[in-house]
Amino acid sequence: MNDFFNHLMQEFELPLHNPVLIFSLILFIILLSPIILKRLNIPGIIGLIISGVVIGPYGLGILEKTSAVDLFSTIGLLYIMFIAGLELDLDDFKAHQNKSILFGFFTFSIPIVIGFPVCYYLLDYDFNASFLTASMFATHTLVAYPIVSRFGVTKNPAVAITVGGTILTDTAVLIILAVIMRNAQGNLNAEFWYKLGISLAIFSAIMFLVVPKIAKWFFRKLESEKHAHYIFVLSVVFFAAFLAEVAGVEKIIGAFVAGLALNKLIPHSSALMNRIEFIGNALFIPFFLISVGMIVDISVLLKGNTALIVAGTLTVVALIGKWLAALITQWIFKYSKDQRQLIFGLSSSHAAATLAIILVGYNAQILDENILNGTIILILVTCVVASFATEKAAKSIILSGENDNIQTPNFKALNNEHILLPVANVENIDKNLELALLIKDKKSPHPLSILSIVPNDQEAEINILKSKIKLEQYVRQGSASEMKVNVITTIDHNVMSGISRTSREVMADIILLGWPKEMGFIEKIMGEKLDIVLSNVDKTIIFAHFEAPLIAHKRIIVLAPPMCEIEKGFITWMTKLAKLNQELSLEMVFYCNDKTKESIMVFLSKSNSGNNVHFKYFEEWQDILILARDIKNEDLIVLINARKGTLSYQNDVENIPSKLEKHFENNSKLMVYPKQQDYIQSSENYEDLSAGPLAKGLETLGKGLESIFKVK
Repeated sequence: MNDFFNHLMQEFELPLHNPVLIFSLILFIILLSPIILKRLNIPGIIGLIISGVVIGPYGLGILEKTSAVDLFSTIGLLYIMFIAGLELDLDDFKAHQNKSILFGFFTFSIPIVIGFPVCYYLLDYDFNASFLTASMFATHTLVAYPIVSRFGVTKNPAVAITVGGTILTDTAVLIILAVIMRNAQGNLNAEFWYKLGISLAIFSAIMFLVVPKIAKWFFRKLESEKHAHYIFVLSVVFFAAFLAEVAGVEKIIGAFVAGLALNKLIPHSSALMNRIEFIGNALFIPFFLISVGMIVDISVLLKGNTALIVAGTLTVVALIGKWLAALITQWIFKYSKDQRQLIFGLSSSHAAATLAIILVGYNAQILDENILNGTIILILVTCVVASFATEKAAKSIILSGENDNIQTPNFKALNNEHILLPVANVENIDKNLELALLIKDKKSPHPLSILSIVPNDQEAEINILKSKIKLEQYVRQGSASEMKVNVITTIDHNVMSGISRTSREVMADIILLGWPKEMGFIEKIMGEKLDIVLSNVDKTIIFAHFEAPLIAHKRIIVLAPPMCEIEKGFITWMTKLAKLNQELSLEMVFYCNDKTKESIMVFLSKSNSGNNVHFKYFEEWQDILILARDIKNEDLIVLINARKGTLSYQNDVENIPSKLEKHFENNSKLMVYPKQQDYIQSSENYEDLSAGPLAKGLETLGKGLESIFKVK
């Protein structure tokens, strides 16, 4: 018994050495620290750093810096910079490019202009330490972005230029870091600049030309291997970090560039993006933050006034620099005071990039403990200030009505949308499910419903069980995207009848089906399955066929015939196309007339989703094949069609689907039938006696007789 207690006491001797016990302790800290400090309105990032201070060698001495801790810390550091590059909205940056560049210049240069003389003359640091610390002031982390998202002001121009400015500031500061590191080593000469220019050119060519092509090929060939996608992405991140070091710059630059290189290949709502963020936020990044706290010597703050003066000075200079940048931006672009406050709130918080830069400088012995500890206090204060300033500004913008031109009540109904995905062949569901997950509104409380219909025969019950088992994997796939997926299995004599009935039972708004196949003579006489669905289901219906994964496409070609904008479902299909375009970061080209173009531009303006959208005038709908010279195999073709008898129906458009299938067989295609009106019919009880199939049969038979008796 004594041996047991002695062994137990040895395991708990400080500092801890048992790797299992160390890992357990860190996991408990990651779990409990944010929960506890959230009640005190302290940001989670600060809670993890404080926890590291408490358990570190300068605190209670529970843990010490080991090779394992250093490894996880390095992974977390690279992960932070990778996600920073991956989450940047490059299309939004392009849309507000000039304003973002100007704001980026102000928010980068002003803090440096103020910070360098303060550090060099007032705090008496050398050139390298002063310049690196001043460049740290220029960075900002969008800690308060979830606040503007919660208040629904993300489309405000002030938010757009602030997010765009992040790209410039982070990139410029990382380059400065590389120069300062080399200058500290005494190698900053003409040869260094030549080598740096050549090596960065080679590095950029590999990352932006070679890596995306390899990634596209990999995602296409191993489309079903979802776990392999994540491993591939991690491999790219760490290989990029290695290449950056070979090129003569810091590895965090490589991780940031890897995020930019893969930015357009990983949709923000995809399962892969969810896995990347989940694992990073749950494990690697918290581990890094704890390790940062472990190197903080809190006793330095108590040894004299120097540390407190440095901490206070850094915090004040950081806030003043960002406030002046926001003020000048307001003057130039004539923004309101609330928009200035919003810019300041979003850009004043320092966290991820700041930590990365200061930690690299500290490890290279360019910066001392006072700067490191002062930076931790700066992060705490700026995150709190940014949160309060952003929330106050967002509320004021909503109350003053400045956001009214951005949000419109027409879009609110989409928040309760319900998408139904009927499955005829389980093997073909993957791409349709991926499309549904990308276009579904995340605010909708309804799940994505996958429908399987089995024949009403003696084996119906067995087939239902088999169908449920096959579809369970797609429930897990939806969960990986943080999307609730519901499986519905039902019995019906007719598949189309089952789809029609179920869509009304679950009150679906959008039905996503596979592309209709070519039908034989008997089916044409009795009525096409397509017409049966269209005549009995008054919902927005999307038919989809994919020749390649969604990320492999280069453009979205939208064929929008005249008057398609007057249908009730116009807002729905435009919203979904805009969301798909945003997720995939593609160019979207509309072929339409001037009236349709005007309506689309109004929508894009109100929803602020007109990034990378172009128009081409087109009216030759009876000769759609002339588009063959413009359409490439990598284009996703979207046809906006209409039900017979509706306002936008045209005979010229009726044969376009068959022409697309025949002459554009290598292209992925979507065909959209917009919602026409609310489903209220007085003849609802007689739907089984619908004249739709009979009318279709008579029409087909008439055409056949006409061809037989046609005079040659």
